Amino acid sequence: MPQIQAQGKTITCDREANLRKVLLDNDIDLYNGQASTINCHGIGTCGTCCVAVEGEVSEPQWREKTRMSLPPHSPSSGRRLACQTKVLGDVRVTKYEGFWGQGSDTEWTP
Repeated sequence: MPQIQAQGKTITCDREANLRKVLLDNDIDLYNGQASTINCHGIGTCGTCCVAVEGEVSEPQWREKTRMSLPPHSPSSGRRLACQTKVLGDVRVTKYEGFWGQGSDTEWTP
């Protein structure tokens, strides 16, 4: 079973589990500020669950690629939307500052 390291915790999940769901189910602060109440609840349109992911995850699909190509995000950032990411193996997740997680300073690390 894959392991996720996020916000100082190590979480075990099923292969192909949705990263957003696993993080929220394990009390990880995925959203910054008011994004915790103002978000799309996992349909991939708001971009507030943006994180840096190291490890084995699914490839970005059209919805995620589209959202990550719109400001304040950038497709060159290498970040992912947790709601659109499936965990395929062990991963390390980092959250950055800013309403959409688009900043350069970290909020929390693995």
